[in-house]
Amino acid sequence: MPKSTLEQWRMLKAVVEEGGFAQAAAAVHKSQSTIHHAVHKLEGLLGVKLLEVEGRKARLTPAGETLLERSRHLLNQARQLEELASSLAAGVEPVVHVAVDVIFPCQTLYNALSRFSDLYPQTRVELYEVVLSGGEEMLKAGAVDVVVSPFVPTGYMGRPIVDVEFVPVVAATHPLAQQEGPIPLTELARHRQVVIRDSALNQKRDSGWLGAEQRWTVTHMATSLYIVKQGLAFARLPRSWIQDDLDRGELVALELTEGGVSRITLYLVHAHHDTAGPATRALSDLLAGQAPGPAA
Repeated sequence: MPKSTLEQWRMLKAVVEEGGFAQAAAAVHKSQSTIHHAVHKLEGLLGVKLLEVEGRKARLTPAGETLLERSRHLLNQARQLEELASSLAAGVEPVVHVAVDVIFPCQTLYNALSRFSDLYPQTRVELYEVVLSGGEEMLKAGAVDVVVSPFVPTGYMGRPIVDVEFVPVVAATHPLAQQEGPIPLTELARHRQVVIRDSALNQKRDSGWLGAEQRWTVTHMATSLYIVKQGLAFARLPRSWIQDDLDRGELVALELTEGGVSRITLYLVHAHHDTAGPATRALSDLLAGQAPGPAA
């Protein structure tokens, strides 16, 4: 069993941070003699001198500096443990599992996670980046609490949260970028297209293919974008992923005779809406661009 206590280390920390025993006593609402006794007993238990008093200032010895630094981690862990216990007692989930389609706007996702971290710092997030049917499959398997997907499985309710605009694009150096006027699909089909593979294992869908004779299939949007920027293929990509590249002229939006710019609606779906915990509901609202209710 440990000889020292967290309270003794907390007293030592207060003395150092406040600059003396009297100041520490006021900060932690203890008597000065209690602070003195706790630090003196800690030194006796450890057999190491922790503090040196110079005038009215208390300074750490080299050994004290090393040990106090280690103790800060223990104190932080103890605080986090107590906060987690309070959250669990209030019915807050220790972890939220969420699957988000890769076409969901990245900045919206990052903003939601940042705000969620402020509201529920003790709740872990298990984020799965999925493509097409991947989120639907995870939802049916009971692997996630929330899904952002273009598909709402039978038996579930989906809330539409965002329309994602897809634009057919190529690099500015690609032959298709040099053509004038609308491009017919017969011409487009003679060039290579890169598409994203459905991340589902059992039920796969094919979306966005424009009938190209050559097709490269990748597993992530970032890979597709890189291939397009290298001038190796054309692709339908979400505008949120490529707007900066379009503005800089590195990518060119293709004007097609048919099947040009398109939109896909993404839905937010709960695995168990009625029994979802406060953290799950808060993250759902943030992903939908809404302010959540008060943190538990």
